[in-house]
Amino acid sequence: MLNEFWPPILLSLKVATISALLALIFGILFGRLFADKHFKGKMIIETLMLLPIVLPPTVIGFLLIFFFGKNSPAGAFIETLFDRSIIFTPLAAIIASTIVAFPLMYQSVKTGFQAVDKDIEEAAKMDGASDFNVFLQVTLPLSVKSIVSGFILSFARALGEFGATLMFAGNIPGKTQTAPTAVYVAMETGNMKLAWLLVISMIFISFLMLLTTNLTQRKP
Repeated sequence: MLNEFWPPILLSLKVATISALLALIFGILFGRLFADKHFKGKMIIETLMLLPIVLPPTVIGFLLIFFFGKNSPAGAFIETLFDRSIIFTPLAAIIASTIVAFPLMYQSVKTGFQAVDKDIEEAAKMDGASDFNVFLQVTLPLSVKSIVSGFILSFARALGEFGATLMFAGNIPGKTQTAPTAVYVAMETGNMKLAWLLVISMIFISFLMLLTTNLTQRKP
């Protein structure tokens, strides 16, 4: 039983952590780029970045297979470079989870950046600080609550990713089987004890994530 329980849980935690970190990096990057900028086409680009929130996971999985499959330029390049496809690998699970988690991170970070008092940023610039130093020493610290909340929500979303991961990474026990896909298999095979163990574990981890988010949002 434990041999069936721990591998998907540990893989899910690993995938969710890496995915949340990637979402954090790209979320901060694009959040900084779009927070206070106004240019033609901004709304279209932002809408495209937020699409994974509303798209069915199977559609995301289909698109990932299309763009990274053997017949695609990206897929052919990766296979030439590494002598293997990334489909049905742990990396595929990370990519799928990052894509569905990114919009939550982006929205949270952008909201945090926009809430920073611009007078404080301008005062720092008047004191001789460069734009980068203002961002690093003023904007980021003042946005830390939004960033932490975005990271936790991204982690929770990546942890629960099922559809896109199942299509793109598959469900190979000990290799690409995450906790959500393991629950599905346990239900299909009638292994209700394992299914309940996995479900309770996921509920517990998700509860802790949301509780931490609420705690970070509390005013001192």
